[in-house]
Amino acid sequence: MKNLLCVCLISISAISVNSQSLPSLKVGPDNRSLVTEKNKAFFWLGDTGWELFHRLTKQEADTYLKTRAAQGFTVIQAVVLAELDGLHTPNAEDQVPFIDGDPDKPNEAYFKHVDWVISKAASYGLYIALLPTWGDKLYKDKWGKGPEIFDEATASSYGSWIGKRYKDTKNIVWVIGGDRTPRNETDVSVWRAMATAINRSAGGNHKTLMTFHPQPSQTSSSSPWFHKEPWMDFNMLQTGHCRDVDVWNKVQGDYTLLPVKPVLNGEPIYEAHPVCFNASEFGYSDAYDVRKAAYLSVFAGSFGFTYGCHAVWQFYAPGRDPVNGPLKPWNESLQLTGANQLRYLRQLMTEFPIIGLTPDQSVIDDPRDSTERIQAIRGKNFLLVYTAAGKSFKLNMGKITGSSLNGYWYDPRTGSRQQLPAVSNKDQQEFTPPSEGKDNDWVLVLRS
Repeated sequence: MKNLLCVCLISISAISVNSQSLPSLKVGPDNRSLVTEKNKAFFWLGDTGWELFHRLTKQEADTYLKTRAAQGFTVIQAVVLAELDGLHTPNAEDQVPFIDGDPDKPNEAYFKHVDWVISKAASYGLYIALLPTWGDKLYKDKWGKGPEIFDEATASSYGSWIGKRYKDTKNIVWVIGGDRTPRNETDVSVWRAMATAINRSAGGNHKTLMTFHPQPSQTSSSSPWFHKEPWMDFNMLQTGHCRDVDVWNKVQGDYTLLPVKPVLNGEPIYEAHPVCFNASEFGYSDAYDVRKAAYLSVFAGSFGFTYGCHAVWQFYAPGRDPVNGPLKPWNESLQLTGANQLRYLRQLMTEFPIIGLTPDQSVIDDPRDSTERIQAIRGKNFLLVYTAAGKSFKLNMGKITGSSLNGYWYDPRTGSRQQLPAVSNKDQQEFTPPSEGKDNDWVLVLRS
C-alpha cells in the first residue's frame, strides 16, 4: 500500500509539472502578436478539436495530441461543455459535466479527465484554447442541442469555478462564446459575466489571455460586441466554410480598430468539409482551400491561423451520428494533406521577426481578388508576397531597406525554395512564379 501511495503521488506530481512546463502567453509589445511570458515570439497554428474532452478516451486523446504536435501545431481549440449533447451524453469515461445537470454542481470525475487532457497537451508543447462552454448552452438557435442553462448568475458562478480551477495552468488561452452571435444586450451581459468571473478567479487580466469565438457574419468577428472590453485581449474571426471568402478584408477590419489589439482567424474553411454546407453543388474543400485561407489571413495581419478538419473536430467514428457528412473517421483524417502542409506556413513565418510585421498592399501594383488574390506583408528588411493562383505581379519597390535584394520562391505545399537572382530595390519590378493556376500558390520572399 505504501508503494502504491508513492506511485500515485509521483503520478499526480508529474501531471502538475507537465501542466506548468510551457510558459504562459500574453499580448506582444506591438499589440499585434502574441509572446510567451519570457517575451519570445509565438506563432499560433491551431486545430479545432472541439469535441476532444467529450468524445475521446485518454489513449485516443494522446494519439490525437501527439500527431498534431508532430505536424507543427501549437494550439488545440476544445470545448469543456461540448456542442454534441455535451451535458447529457457521457464522455469516454462515462461521465457528464454536472450532477443532475446543475451548473453549480460540477462533476469532479468529468473535470479530472479535462485536467488530464490539458496536462497531456502541455507535455507535447501544445496550448489549449479552452472554451468553457459551447454557445448553445446560452442560445440553442435552430441546430443546437442545448439545453440553455446560462444566465448572468449561472455564467458568473461557473466562470468563477472554472477560472479558479485552472488559474495556475499556463497552457490555457480562454475563449468565451462558442459559435453564437449575441442576439441582444442580454446575451452580451451573460458572456461578459462569465469572462469577468474567470478573470477575477484566475488572478486578473494580467494572468489570463482571453478572446471570444463568434459566428460568421458581415464582420465574422468578436469585435462588434467585445472589442473594448477590458478582458478582451485579441479578436477572433470565424470566416466560415465557403470557398474563397475575402478573409483579408475581415482580418483588416479588426486590424485597423482602436485600441489596437491582435486578431486571429480562429475558424476558417475546414479541410474535407462540404463547401458552404452544400456538397452536392460545391463538393468538399481541400488542402488548397485551406492554404489560401491561411496565407491570406496571416499576410493580412492575423497573428496565426486555426486549421480544421471536418471529421476531426467532431471526432467522427463508426457508430456515431455524423454531422454534415464527414468523409471518413477522424483517426483516418489526421494525415490529410492540408494538416501536413500548414507546418510550412509556421516554418516560414518563424524565420522572420513576428513582432512588428506590417501588412502592406501598397507594394502590389494589382492585388487582384477572389481566387487570384495577392497579399503582402513586410518587416524592415524583408517582404513576403503570397499569390493564390501563381499569377505574375508587379511590385513597387523601395518599401524595405537595401539597394539590392536576395530572394526565392517558397512552395507552400512542400516548404521547398527556388532561388532568384539578385533583385533591384528600385522602381517597379515584375515577378513570375514557377507555375500558375489552381493549386499553384506561391510565396515570394525578398530580403536585404
